[in-house]
Amino acid sequence: MFLFMQLYLVLVLIRPQDYPEWENIGIPVLPIVLLIAFLFWLPSRNKDLSAPQFILLPAFLVTLMLSQVANGWTGGALVQLSTFGPGILAFLVLSQVATEQKRVISVMALIVVCSAVLSFHGIQQVANGIGWTGVGLSQETRIQYVGIFNDPNDLGLLFIMALPMAMFLSARGGLLGLRRLFWWSGGGLLMYGIYLTSSRGALLALIAVFGVWIWRRRGALTAMLLGAVALGGIMMLPTRMGEIDASESSAAGRVDAWYSGFEMFIAHPLFGIGPGNFADNNFNLTAHNSFVLVLAEVGIFGYTIWLAFVCYGFMMMSAILRHEPELSGEAEAADWQRDQSLAMTLLLAQAGFFTAAFFLSRSYVILLYLLAALVLGHYTGVRQRYPSLPRYELSRDLLRWPAVALGSIIGLYILVKILLVTS
Repeated sequence: MFLFMQLYLVLVLIRPQDYPEWENIGIPVLPIVLLIAFLFWLPSRNKDLSAPQFILLPAFLVTLMLSQVANGWTGGALVQLSTFGPGILAFLVLSQVATEQKRVISVMALIVVCSAVLSFHGIQQVANGIGWTGVGLSQETRIQYVGIFNDPNDLGLLFIMALPMAMFLSARGGLLGLRRLFWWSGGGLLMYGIYLTSSRGALLALIAVFGVWIWRRRGALTAMLLGAVALGGIMMLPTRMGEIDASESSAAGRVDAWYSGFEMFIAHPLFGIGPGNFADNNFNLTAHNSFVLVLAEVGIFGYTIWLAFVCYGFMMMSAILRHEPELSGEAEAADWQRDQSLAMTLLLAQAGFFTAAFFLSRSYVILLYLLAALVLGHYTGVRQRYPSLPRYELSRDLLRWPAVALGSIIGLYILVKILLVTS
């Protein structure tokens, strides 16, 4: 079961099925491998489906389907089931099989290695103008890959997510220091890959990752000061990476798209305009913001559910970092320290992912739900080992999430209005 999920991860990230010489075979390899993993997991007795995410994610799928029906396309409900359903299966299985420390670490290692391969592909593109996939540079300057990573921003999103994992793995010694050197090299490839994507969202996400890390170690004030210095330095760069300005044409277009998203939400507040319909209502331009995209396309119901799903991941990792269980012996203390290090790594990965996703329309991508599955899997495993860790129940938070959703909508709307004025 775990082996098939690892194979599924490789197929999602490396994507050999999308290479020109393979794509005409006609065998849906990815769904088949996922289905096999699910069928192996199905008879397992060690199921724990008590976490709120196991209610929220299917509920979000139902909302996606209802949104299509509410907008006059009944057949769209089946389309959403077929397109978003596999993501739920992947989340379900991975979150259940990756509960042990060694499995969480194994998945992280797999993500880092696959991401480094994609970065190496980008280096080959820069050197030769084309990679082994047959794909060349985007806009003649930015690296890209095949399939779901054919946008440089998506590559940057993956590299940002994998970077904290590489740093965690590099902290583990052994093999005369060769293991540390290997993961340091992987982290270096990811950093260089981020640079080669020329993704400003990824660069801001990189600042966020280091900012959260410094905040956890040195406090919020130090993190904010260093973050401001880093942002100021980046804005002085004489390249596309330095064009982080609300008045710059690309940034201004994003702000306009965000405002259009609010207009769509106001016109269809309950179920939105329907998944996948944002560009059709905005001159073929997407939202460039994962939060605005959900709000506009699925309305207040879908947005509240999706936001709760996202927030629980942050809350769970923060709970592990705050928790102080009773420990007996050095071995258990070392084990708990490793659990906390994993939680910190996953917190940083989420911070990087959602900072970048704030400037991209990536609300429904599989990468998000694989990361969320790994987060939940780690939390479930830690709670099994330390039952004193707080348990989250959706029934206790039924009033919290509508209030949080409303507050975030108001805050985002105020931000958009300020950016419109300053641009």
